[in-house]
Amino acid sequence: MEELTIAMPKGRIFEEAYELLAQAGYQLPKELDDSRKLIVEAPDERIRFILAKPMDVPVYVEHGVADLGIAGKDVLLEHDRSVHELLDLGISRCYIASAGLPGTKLDDVTPRVATKYPTVASHFYRSQGEQVEIIELNGSIELAPMIGLAERIVDIVSTGKTLQENGLVEYEKIVDITSRLIANPVSYRLKQDRINLLVSRLRKQVSE
Repeated sequence: MEELTIAMPKGRIFEEAYELLAQAGYQLPKELDDSRKLIVEAPDERIRFILAKPMDVPVYVEHGVADLGIAGKDVLLEHDRSVHELLDLGISRCYIASAGLPGTKLDDVTPRVATKYPTVASHFYRSQGEQVEIIELNGSIELAPMIGLAERIVDIVSTGKTLQENGLVEYEKIVDITSRLIANPVSYRLKQDRINLLVSRLRKQVSE
């Protein structure tokens, strides 16, 4: 049986993907759930897991150091990687939205949008006929309208609690996000039977 290498992010996506794989009948080591290791083996299944930052998962898959990966659709939309998207796993549901302080309008001259998703934000505002200045941030996006850095933010929304706690309101829902199973194109060709079996087993769990 061919070995598969799967890149997975830690955190919420990891926990839900781990449960999904277990439900699909894969015998996974218990230490995978709380291990500080970056590479964990599941020898009974001939699977090796690379535990990575969410943004790095498609990079590992694109360059072939991982055959498969589990990544949020937000990451795939933001970074155009040469990978095959095999299955919507339906886990870690959230969405990308624009938000700001209540009652604020985009500046008529230089509307500013702060985000860690510059590609997604640019595409959205262009589709709305708006030309905006994108300010790329990596953390505390909610702070931007509060200190006058931008009129809007574009960010992931799960429950909306963070927006509320910082006095912000949602203006537009941009796109729904779930986690996807992705594959390296060469790996998919060389290990197609093994990968298709995994996809089939996961699809049964997703559709139930």
